Amino acid sequence: MKRISILAACMLLAIAVFAQTAREEIKADIYKSASNHMAYPGPQKVLTACPEGKKPFYISHYGRHGSRYLCGEMEYGFPLGVLKRAEKSGKLTELGKDVLRRVELISNEAYKRVGELTPLGAEQHRNIAKRMFERFPEIFADSANVDAKSTVVIRCILSMENALQQLKGMNPKLKIRHDASNHDMYYMNFGKDWIENRRIAKDTKVKFNEWKQKHCVPDRLMSVLFNDASYAKDSIPASPFFSALFKVASIIQNQEARHKVTLYDIFTEEEIYNLWEHDNISWYLGYGGNPQNNGLPPYIQRNLLRKIIEEADSCMLLEKPGATLRYGHETMVLPLSFLMELNNNAVQVTDLEQITANWQNYKCFPMAANIQLVFYRADVNDKDILVKVLFNEDEATLPVKTDCAPYYHWTDVRQYYLNKLNTFEANMESIKKEAEKKEWDKFW
Repeated sequence: MKRISILAACMLLAIAVFAQTAREEIKADIYKSASNHMAYPGPQKVLTACPEGKKPFYISHYGRHGSRYLCGEMEYGFPLGVLKRAEKSGKLTELGKDVLRRVELISNEAYKRVGELTPLGAEQHRNIAKRMFERFPEIFADSANVDAKSTVVIRCILSMENALQQLKGMNPKLKIRHDASNHDMYYMNFGKDWIENRRIAKDTKVKFNEWKQKHCVPDRLMSVLFNDASYAKDSIPASPFFSALFKVASIIQNQEARHKVTLYDIFTEEEIYNLWEHDNISWYLGYGGNPQNNGLPPYIQRNLLRKIIEEADSCMLLEKPGATLRYGHETMVLPLSFLMELNNNAVQVTDLEQITANWQNYKCFPMAANIQLVFYRADVNDKDILVKVLFNEDEATLPVKTDCAPYYHWTDVRQYYLNKLNTFEANMESIKKEAEKKEWDKFW
């Protein structure tokens, strides 16, 4: 019993340390609080040397579009409208008037551009392509083939085109094919699935809303922006306004407005952390393999993972297969990372209060987030093909044993993932029936 108590104490201490780390990391780099609106930071580590006798010969990639504007007119328009109406009624403090000026500047830049790629987003994909070429020049040598596909969303298409222009500029001999068609959306941007309606159980949503009411309190901010407490209470939906204003604060790092203004200064450190943690829990519940949703959401990307495997098998038969590049969204990259169990993304947490201690979204899906599978062999006759996975261009761990980490034997990786996919699909009807025992609610 004493040993169990000691073990439990150690686990609680470890959780506290990780939670503190998330708080400290956000304090050190406030941009991490933006969750999926975080601008791409680039790789953080040096790659491990290639195994002796092997060389890279093929790369398979799925990447999120680069930095964008917010996706809906009202994401800017709602907080801007609240502030304008308050100003017209004489209810803004001096700080409130200044915040209105800043929000207006940010919104004006995004006018008729919601959801579109920003100049920074284009730059991100040119830089990712440049590093890809420089890190694995053998793959892009001579007249190598590059097959690129994008979802039909313009920010993804432009992300792809910027990457391809960079590659073509570095090697004009490349044979590039590129496409964006509904024909490929069954794996490039698949979401219309029975799983989509089973992403959050009703009882979990109730607990989540209770968590939000406890931790995301707008009272202080309302008191410093508005000079009339009664007006603020009766005329403004405080909680939605609080969240919306933070979303605008988060997106600035992706716009040209970042060179002129910030909104982070109007929030306290505690408010920033709590608003980020709200998003962190939300993304985990919606896309993670957690017990609350029967571990289902990652399997929305089963078509994508199977396609990656099938295309890799096909390309390996070629002497110079080149690269397969795909451009989509964070709602593909994130569940794919869970499905592939990259790094700590297989973690299962039941207690909402402990999700952040075990998983942090800023490590997974910034703008331009990407997963790259890089394949190695000695020559075309080499059957012992190795693979390593780069998650946002840093080496990732896989759920497979290996004697040459961070490299893995492709036969082992392939078999592990195929077994996982086949098992799920073979048992899908029984999994559906098990899921139907719960009451589900709309996620957003």
